[in-house]
Amino acid sequence: MTVTNSRKSRSANGTCWRRLILAVVALAVGWGGMVHAANNSVQGAKKEEGGFDGDAPTAILIEASSGSVLFEKNADELRAPSSMMKLMTVEMVFHAIKQGDIKLTDEYRVSENAWRKGGAPAGGSTMFAAINSKIAVDDLLRGAIIQSGNDACMVLAEGIAGNERAFAEMMTKRARELGMPRSTFANSNGLPDPGNKMTVRELAKLARYIIQTYPDFYKLFGEKEFTWNKIRQQNRNPLLNSLEGADGLKTGYTKEGGYGMVGSAVQNGTRLIVVINGLDDPDDRASEAKKMLEWGFRNFEARTLFAADQPIGYAKVFGGASRSVKLASREPLKVMVQKNGTDKLIARVVYSGPVRAPVESGQQVGTVKVWRGGNIAMEAPVYAAESVERGSTIRRAVDGASELVIGVFRLGAEKL
Repeated sequence: MTVTNSRKSRSANGTCWRRLILAVVALAVGWGGMVHAANNSVQGAKKEEGGFDGDAPTAILIEASSGSVLFEKNADELRAPSSMMKLMTVEMVFHAIKQGDIKLTDEYRVSENAWRKGGAPAGGSTMFAAINSKIAVDDLLRGAIIQSGNDACMVLAEGIAGNERAFAEMMTKRARELGMPRSTFANSNGLPDPGNKMTVRELAKLARYIIQTYPDFYKLFGEKEFTWNKIRQQNRNPLLNSLEGADGLKTGYTKEGGYGMVGSAVQNGTRLIVVINGLDDPDDRASEAKKMLEWGFRNFEARTLFAADQPIGYAKVFGGASRSVKLASREPLKVMVQKNGTDKLIARVVYSGPVRAPVESGQQVGTVKVWRGGNIAMEAPVYAAESVERGSTIRRAVDGASELVIGVFRLGAEKL
């Protein structure tokens, strides 16, 4: 296997890349496949190589533990997320409870606005919350998750932020904190609005975060029914009754966005998350999600790329007692690979550098990214595996002169 160790090197005229090639024994991966450079035209394994053949306009399939991407199709295309956007709303509530800002027993009043626009009079998905009644956060969460109640989301938004618009602004800010740079929100429930936009990649990332961060709350997604106001409603997720190990998450539909779903299941200790969007028929949505999950479970297995604390690469150090610092991961780095061994992977350590001394052991330096074809299969942070003290005055002067010469050379090359 070959690891490309890339660093971003700053100059007066901007930022560019340098690449150093490091040889790594293939046995460290535990996989005999060859490693090739990424090809941006590839979106997943080819069908004849055991790849997935699906109809959804946008789709992604990931393994939850590592975040490893098994398949993607137009995964960064912004679309209306419809009710799948409720995952962001409930994450906001989960987070507020975890922070101690609100409690499950807190009660919020059902405003006329929430009742009229999100309740029974609106004709959409609702938990049938009665106007001016007070409902506990615990029940509102079930109404939002199990019944996909638009009214439940609006009551939560108004109770937490005062009004839905302010809550939507908080959602967008929270999305940035969770590493979702493209998602935007204009309301709490996904009802049609030009301001509601998400990608299937960011929906998968959000689902993974919810599963890993709130295991107790995540159980709500697997509850098959909920009764409120003497009205019993079934969970809208068709996977719960059709796929072994399915336990979440959310369906969605608007005319603008089409039919979509965020689904998850566990089989033989492996959890997969699928997100699809843009289909024209609810039955196609259900069958596509199930088919993709079954394909993933059938064709992939986890392999360890690097053990915890195993050297992954090196980063150049500026002004240090050593010219470079060893990089490693705190956790084992695993990636899902096809059982038939046809995957072609390339790993790159990416950092901004040279890293200025002193460098402390355990300091995050960059990330390791693993590509499958033209798509990122997995990425994780890498840390300094050792400390590097500040070097002598002569060493710092030599490094400074070296960077200056490189910068001047680069500037001249860019002008050619």
